[in-house]
Amino acid sequence: MSRLNQDFYLQNAMTMAPNLIGKLLCRVLDGEIMKLRITETECYYGFEDTACHAHKGKTNRNAPMFEKGGITYVYLCYGVHNMLNIVSGEENHPEAVLIRGVEGFNGPGKLTKALNITRNQNAISLINGNDLWIEDDYSKSEYISAARVRIDYADEKDRNRKWRYILLNK
Repeated sequence: MSRLNQDFYLQNAMTMAPNLIGKLLCRVLDGEIMKLRITETECYYGFEDTACHAHKGKTNRNAPMFEKGGITYVYLCYGVHNMLNIVSGEENHPEAVLIRGVEGFNGPGKLTKALNITRNQNAISLINGNDLWIEDDYSKSEYISAARVRIDYADEKDRNRKWRYILLNK
């Protein structure tokens, strides 16, 4: 097993989203390390993607998306759920991958609640942090792609992109 390194996170979000399927999201809680397989992701890619938070430019909320890949972007959705995103790509091109599900917790709000991921984990390093990181155990994972969900505000072409990736049951 190995922790993902900077090179992995420098991939663009379109490449990284399916590559995260099957990897292990690791979280330290109460002194214990939880490792849960990533089962669902969603890609958000830059100014050109009208579903992306950074489509209209940089704000205090989406600022982590403008950093070099390898940090988190955690935001509050509907005033209720924290959403964990993994920033990807090069600095100043805003892009990230939403972690929509892990083993045992389907849904991005459910997984952040279960793993106690809050905005306190916003903009932290996944490369050398001690709180949250991603590992590769080199298992083979098959997945399907589908349209992203709950992005009715986006242009039709962006609503129809198959940028959601779902682990197939083995």
